[in-house]
Amino acid sequence: MTFNPLKEKGISLDKQLRSWHDIVKRPFDKHKVDCYSRTRQILMNGIEVEAWNFKHAFARFCPDSDACKIIAESRRIEDMQQTTVNWMTPAEQCVLETTLGYEQVAVDLTAWLAQNEPDEYVKETFNFGLLEDFDHLYRYSQWAYMIHGIDPNDILHGQTDVLVSRPTQNHHNDNKIRLRNHYDKETADPQTKVNIMTLVAGEQQTHNFYAEHGMMYGNDDLRRTFGEICDVEEEHVSMYESLIDPTETMYEKLLLHEFTEVCTYYNCYKDEQDEQLKLIWEEFLAFELEHLRIASDLIKKYEKRDPESIIGTKVYEPCHFESQKEYVADVLLNEADKRLDGTEDKGYTTIEELPEDWPSYEVQEVVNGDGSPTETTIQLIVTSIGRDIVLASDKLAKKEADIVEMGLEEIAQAPDTVTADDYRDMQEVEMPEL
Repeated sequence: MTFNPLKEKGISLDKQLRSWHDIVKRPFDKHKVDCYSRTRQILMNGIEVEAWNFKHAFARFCPDSDACKIIAESRRIEDMQQTTVNWMTPAEQCVLETTLGYEQVAVDLTAWLAQNEPDEYVKETFNFGLLEDFDHLYRYSQWAYMIHGIDPNDILHGQTDVLVSRPTQNHHNDNKIRLRNHYDKETADPQTKVNIMTLVAGEQQTHNFYAEHGMMYGNDDLRRTFGEICDVEEEHVSMYESLIDPTETMYEKLLLHEFTEVCTYYNCYKDEQDEQLKLIWEEFLAFELEHLRIASDLIKKYEKRDPESIIGTKVYEPCHFESQKEYVADVLLNEADKRLDGTEDKGYTTIEELPEDWPSYEVQEVVNGDGSPTETTIQLIVTSIGRDIVLASDKLAKKEADIVEMGLEEIAQAPDTVTADDYRDMQEVEMPEL
């Protein structure tokens, strides 16, 4: 089912203030909540943080006091919504458990968006980032087991594979070459705009969570791992946000933010099985329909533009969560050796075709000068337990060790080393006993 959100009536802004008891609700039970209820909660936290941040940025550049007053009102509501969503996280859910949820968001959301993206260049960029998030999930899964004895599937519920991908030590780039070609706001499909904005919000919040919580562990290697992956998330935010047309006006961007919130809350409401969360998504969808109406009135007033010419007449589904194992495995097997080409075309190449003066080599030499913490993770797990704990089978552990040693960039040159059957086998192994 779809509908024209510009024709729907939401809850008026003057009725959106809530008491503290309504704002801060009882959190979900981490032992009972579905993994994709958790991913929706994580993503919508990021969506609200992005909305709040943007409205503050808007206010700092807006000379019209009337517009600033209107934005200030809805911004406060966005902040309260963010509190409600984020506070659904239970206190007993440790940082690494939440981190696995963040990486499940990154993998399954990016894979969904890539498959539902009409712009081929944008899709290729999504796939490029997907391989990196997939490896982050693998590294954090090792730490979750090593520090807390957590089976990753206690969080992932078997919906997302835990496998090595393009090694994180190879993700560090000269940030200038992360910048991509942006879409044309006049011709881009509204779905492309919503897809990008959704992913930017999700990746930005992932960066923020690691930056704010990664220091909470006493283990220096784990702290450095959070620091290393946090830096890659900065690169991801830079990469994805560069896809947005910078000539969009602030009122146009405001409209797109509100439209994205309508789409994502609707998507969450439609898919949610948890009754408590479903009620939140339904209420906040009604809030955002009103925020979208306000943004539409502002762009009509200040720019004399029809909002339908920017967002169209229907909602999209930018955050449907379901298992993406087959798609991710296909990208992993066929695109693991892909790299940013560093040219003016802002395209992609393969590792064997990179020039010796590729800008990212110098960056990697500096940041990995004392070793990569994410590679140290693998060394530590093998030393302390004797094998890779994510792959319990000795045969598969050896296969995994071979992959790590050779580096995924060599898979293209030795395609028989890792086959689709190998990956299917890896998906079926059980965790060893502590």
